Amino acid sequence: MENKRKKRRGPSAYTEEFRREAVRLVEADPQQLAQIARELEVHPETLRSWWERVRIQPEEPIVSPGRVLSLEQENRRLARENARLREERDILKKATAFFARESR
Repeated sequence: MENKRKKRRGPSAYTEEFRREAVRLVEADPQQLAQIARELEVHPETLRSWWERVRIQPEEPIVSPGRVLSLEQENRRLARENARLREERDILKKATAFFARESR
């Protein structure tokens, strides 16, 4: 099996197809998980977590939990960040006006 590793590291460093094939190899012989991981150049715990996810939710994509946000979660996070940045901006505007009056 050809390593379908993308150029970057992290949660999306491997294609879904590569992950599925790796899990298929482990399912064929779970005792060889460490050997399969070495051959595929994947950390054994990464491969084990992919295998466990497929056993629990076979139809779901194999992704790192907690790393991939849904659109709703990302929108909420960005809205909170936007509100915080606006608040910081308003404070800085008031501070600038205050110090400009004080320096006269």
